[in-house]
Amino acid sequence: MSTENLPQSPEQPVRKPRVAVVFGGRSSEHGISTVTAGAVLKAIDRTKYDVLPIGITREGRWVLTADAPERMAITERRTPDVEQLAESAEGGVVLPVDPANREVVYSEPGSVPKALGEVDVVFPVLHGPYGEDGTLQGLLELSGVPYVGSGVLASAVGQDKEYMKRVFTSFGLKVGPYVVIRPREWEQDEQGARKKIVDLAGEHGWPLFVKPARAGSSIGITKVDDLSGLDEAIAEARRHDPKILVEAALRGREIECGVLEFEDGPRASVPAEIPPPQAHAYYDFEAKYIDSTPGIVPAPLTGEQTAEVQRLAVAAFEAASCEGLVRADFFLTEDGEFVINEINTMPGFTPISMYPQMWQASGIGYPELVDRLVQAALRRPTGLR
Repeated sequence: MSTENLPQSPEQPVRKPRVAVVFGGRSSEHGISTVTAGAVLKAIDRTKYDVLPIGITREGRWVLTADAPERMAITERRTPDVEQLAESAEGGVVLPVDPANREVVYSEPGSVPKALGEVDVVFPVLHGPYGEDGTLQGLLELSGVPYVGSGVLASAVGQDKEYMKRVFTSFGLKVGPYVVIRPREWEQDEQGARKKIVDLAGEHGWPLFVKPARAGSSIGITKVDDLSGLDEAIAEARRHDPKILVEAALRGREIECGVLEFEDGPRASVPAEIPPPQAHAYYDFEAKYIDSTPGIVPAPLTGEQTAEVQRLAVAAFEAASCEGLVRADFFLTEDGEFVINEINTMPGFTPISMYPQMWQASGIGYPELVDRLVQAALRRPTGLR
């Protein structure tokens, strides 16, 4: 029987993948995360994706926010806040913890919960604890929702500077001298913990850098030039994290390199150099984000040095089992050796941040970079892989 004259059912339109951009969070990097979200929301291709902005307040409430990138910028030297962008002072967003159901639900006190539709992929632009450290990644794994960036283990390793260095050392990557002071160690034997730090200075000299072990964006870091500034530096680091890391200063040039996951595996960008900021003691939060100290892209390195730092950046990516993206930070010492300082599994991601700048110089502009990261997440399954 011919079907030529039978009525044809209309084809269903193909639904665009829905991307939830999740930002803000409970860490001290809340404001920078919100700035990053504004850049991603502005760049993402709306003809290709539906976008759902979800903010996490400093207290941990998940909220619907305005899709307004222009309100997510640094103004008058102040970073934006999710509370200012929330569409409701009381409403909240809930992700399902059920791999068979990706529907996001919004509820307000006294109202019937409202389904907002399914989410196909999450772009988590959170920095620091409670977002970049594997906690959010674990929730998304339970939910069965694909997401941009590294998984639980790599995110946790990338956040904890002590274990990051231990992993790198085990894979043969060179790290600088450091000591770690854990919470119980400080609470039970403050004098002994302080002596460990003084001994580090005795062996490698001043200055030392005292850091929260699990923070980023140079928040809570103090450059200590002598013993008189040590206690204040420890208190500042412990204000952000009860576990602190103290590093000996490395004399050399600061070199960064981006790593991006392609279909055939990770590749490195051209490297960049961070010159010593003129108005700051080191490359601190103000130098990075407020005064926007410019980096040199590409870094003035020899061809051999460029190839070596690119090799080491990919090696660091693989050592920590990273996915999606990483910015790897190195020192090029006076004797010509690259020493890895750290990796960032969700690096600063505004158009003026070093990671996008390095890829821009490598031929991949910001909108294409966002698209590649979303596509890599959509290709990758959740669960063991």
